[in-house]
Amino acid sequence: MKRIAIIGGGISGLTAAYTIDEKRRSGTPVEYVLFESSPRLGGVLVTDHVDGCLVEAGPDSFLTEKPWAADLCGKIGLGDQLIGSNDSERKTYIVAKGKLVVMPDGLMFMVPTKIMPTVMSPLFSWRTKIRMAAEWFHPPRKASEDETVADMVKRHYGSEMVELLADPLLSGVYGGEASGLSVRAVLPRFADMESKHGSLGRAMLKGRKKMAAVATVPARPLFTSLKDGMQQMVDALVARLDGKALKTSSVVQSVIRQDNGWIVCAGYQSDQFDAVIIATPTHAAADLLQGADENLARDLGEIQYSSSVTVTLGYDEKVRRSLPPGFGFLVPRSEGHRMLAATFVHNKFPHRAPENRALVRCFLGGARDEQILQASEKEILQIVGSELRQIVSITAEPLFARVYKWKSAMAQYSVGHLERLQRIEALRQRLSGLALAGNGYNGIGVPDCVRSGTEAAGKILAEMGMWSSA
Repeated sequence: MKRIAIIGGGISGLTAAYTIDEKRRSGTPVEYVLFESSPRLGGVLVTDHVDGCLVEAGPDSFLTEKPWAADLCGKIGLGDQLIGSNDSERKTYIVAKGKLVVMPDGLMFMVPTKIMPTVMSPLFSWRTKIRMAAEWFHPPRKASEDETVADMVKRHYGSEMVELLADPLLSGVYGGEASGLSVRAVLPRFADMESKHGSLGRAMLKGRKKMAAVATVPARPLFTSLKDGMQQMVDALVARLDGKALKTSSVVQSVIRQDNGWIVCAGYQSDQFDAVIIATPTHAAADLLQGADENLARDLGEIQYSSSVTVTLGYDEKVRRSLPPGFGFLVPRSEGHRMLAATFVHNKFPHRAPENRALVRCFLGGARDEQILQASEKEILQIVGSELRQIVSITAEPLFARVYKWKSAMAQYSVGHLERLQRIEALRQRLSGLALAGNGYNGIGVPDCVRSGTEAAGKILAEMGMWSSA
């Protein structure tokens, strides 16, 4: 009987456990123990129900185009629970000079694919609009080395595009800055388009036309979630695992490499395993692996993380009627606010709030504002209340409020991240019976973490001769 330790009970660790458990149930001689330091499993996937509203503490959905999370939901009996975002209401605003300005039609991420809506938009200066037009004539360029997203966007569209779109968009997704994130790691499609086509606008339009020509089904919603919230995925996974193998409130102090396997030390106990899957943030993985390989630990420790705070506020029907249509707004740093973005949840996922409620979800923190974690809940609510009053004129007190703090939750893929991953993988391969999973490697979203956990389990099972790529 082979034994595998899984360290970390977030969605990556749970997916790894599920993958191994499927083999166990089919008769493969393998067992596992999952160690989680906190009292609950699921990491940032937390759903609360307040005043008839569904409140997400962490991610509220995932990108539909990344299939791994939806596929997993199908396998664990949640296929009929998947829901899409209300894309008929999909409109996003940018706060510019204190006012909400709608993002122009045809803007794909930050790349304009329609000329007239961009030209007519008050969001950009004429200088930037001229840069956008000239961008269509960019020659192909294959970068010799990695660069930041800001550098690439400036080269194509100028610094105003970085300030108004690239920074706010990346703050919302990664909690990072365009000037600190790697193009190759964060936007590999853009790097590829530039090398093949030169102009990002022409490449994006060509790709969209090609997809439209072969499309045989209606366009899918941009975001997918679950009817009863993202925690529904965690609950369904946990229900399918061996309860005796799940060790919550169990802090692992160290993992020690031995010729015939690994010793995992947790609390006052140590146990021997044939293999270990570490599905923690990379800085925690670095601490655990310091004694096994200093070089691997150093590379893991160099991956930085940012923290975030989410605040959900419930308001009455009067506030709901006063808010604009659309999914919400992004806030450029130049506006001088601490809020990074806000989502009008009642528009994005209408069933998550009764018709007489407005549900507004606000985001703070990120790479430039780690100190927000030190603020009290009262101080955070004062900041959010003041800024919502300035931006969307909400003067009413909320009917309820929920504040969630997530320390070091979002990995920052800095310049050179892919090269660092190559070093990490080469060093990992020298330590038999070790696999790594989580959002610190090849994607921070829920689907990426599901894929990461599945692949980590697959590597270990393949090493044991229990996994076939077929």
